[in-house]
Amino acid sequence: MDNALIAILATLSYLGSALIIGLRLFRSHTKLKPPRQGGIALGLAGVALHTVLLYQTLFTDGGLNLGIFNAASLSAWIIVLTLMLSAISKPVENLGIVLLPLAAIALILELTFPTTYIFDPASPWGLRIHAIVSLMAYSLFTMAAVQAGLLAIQDQHLHNRHPGGFIRALPPLQTMEALLFEMIIIGFVLLSIGLLSGFIFLENMFTQHLAHKTVLSIASWLVFSTLLWGRFQFGWRGRTAIRWTLAGFIALMLAYFGSKAVVELVLAGG
Repeated sequence: MDNALIAILATLSYLGSALIIGLRLFRSHTKLKPPRQGGIALGLAGVALHTVLLYQTLFTDGGLNLGIFNAASLSAWIIVLTLMLSAISKPVENLGIVLLPLAAIALILELTFPTTYIFDPASPWGLRIHAIVSLMAYSLFTMAAVQAGLLAIQDQHLHNRHPGGFIRALPPLQTMEALLFEMIIIGFVLLSIGLLSGFIFLENMFTQHLAHKTVLSIASWLVFSTLLWGRFQFGWRGRTAIRWTLAGFIALMLAYFGSKAVVELVLAGG
């Protein structure tokens, strides 16, 4: 099947899943909302199609192509796969109202602007672990950032005593916070492994082309470690947890995709 057709079908599946989730949120008070399983099934169908596309674009004769838009597409795939599998047993599918359209955009960018950054197949296994674990950590923190955004909206509505609209369809505030910290803890463990493997298997994490990525990744690790310490030591929650989560995510986003954009799009273009 043609890559363009696969991308279109996957994009439509993601957007259809987001539409179902949105209808369930905004029609929470009616009996006309579509079934929850429909949104999850359509999201998983998109993941299956996305898998085929990634296989055809990532794996080349020269090695693994992790150009910026391919990497963004791979990250989106990990995010949606994790989200949909988690949604089977936990009330996290509402994150899809933001994450699924973003995944659709990543697919379109991958197809429209093909980029090349070959990851040498002869590289040590430790470097491969570093790359994969780092991408998984970024994906989980992306989910956590969206969860923090929903939590901020929910918290604002409850403080203003206007828990109407789609807020009533969200899980209780305590459940939303518990889910947020589950994502942060798992993401923090993966980020720690990613940084540790980088220091072990990369010759110098502070070389010129890696220095800003390393510094920002460490800054993100410090932000999330402080947040978790504050959570378990002082019970940080609510707006404090939201601010720290978003700050850590922004640092990590700049570390990974910011550095790739500079190296592959700006410097390469110059």
